[in-house]
Amino acid sequence: MTKKNTYKAQPEELPKPTYWPFFLALGVVLIFWGILTSWIVTGIGFILFGIAITGWITEIYKELSKKEKDEL
Repeated sequence: MTKKNTYKAQPEELPKPTYWPFFLALGVVLIFWGILTSWIVTGIGFILFGIAITGWITEIYKELSKKEKDEL
């Protein structure tokens, strides 16, 4: 009989839930909807897209810098 190596899986650390992906998707929808309807809707979509991508990247950056501080 052969001996099987068993390994215990370590838990993954998932990022905390956030609303930024929703607002990013909403911005993309408004951009494309604005292309079909009005430039004002496109402008609102670009503004929302910019705010959402900035917020999401900032949140990820803060989380990563916090993990690095905790490891030291």
